[in-house]
Amino acid sequence: MAKTHSQAETGMIEPGKAAPAFHLPDQGGNKHRLSQYKGQWVVLYFYPKDSTPGCTTEACDFRDAQAELKKRGAVVLGISPDDTKSKAKFAGKHGLNFPVLADEGAAVCEKYGVWREKSMYGRTFMGVVRTTYLINPSGKVARRFDKVKVKGHAEAVLAALDELPAG
Repeated sequence: MAKTHSQAETGMIEPGKAAPAFHLPDQGGNKHRLSQYKGQWVVLYFYPKDSTPGCTTEACDFRDAQAELKKRGAVVLGISPDDTKSKAKFAGKHGLNFPVLADEGAAVCEKYGVWREKSMYGRTFMGVVRTTYLINPSGKVARRFDKVKVKGHAEAVLAALDELPAG
């Protein structure tokens, strides 16, 4: 039998649980609270770093899917630990049409269980594990996408929105 990880083990929010509140600035310095999106689907995606290849592809795919996401009543919010200056450069360079939020200090990343020990080239460090939460209109996690592979992810989110009952 495959071992499953509980939220206590991973720190990640399980589907059916309330999504933790946050208050973060976006690329233009505007503050965003999860509560301001009540009544809408929220695609809350966590990514490691602005302007890196995978993160840029993921952001551009969500940018390009905006019309379809809006048809389904969904808003997209991207979060990484980069500061607002980095966010402004990233969003401007790629014409992002949704907020990318600065979680300096990674407090929100920790709340959502995506701030983890990672290793690369024999070095261990703390960083964001690419994860997306689909939050229903009542503020509960409807679906969680773990260890996201960038290619095809925006389409998978759209498909999930089509499958899930209205929140």
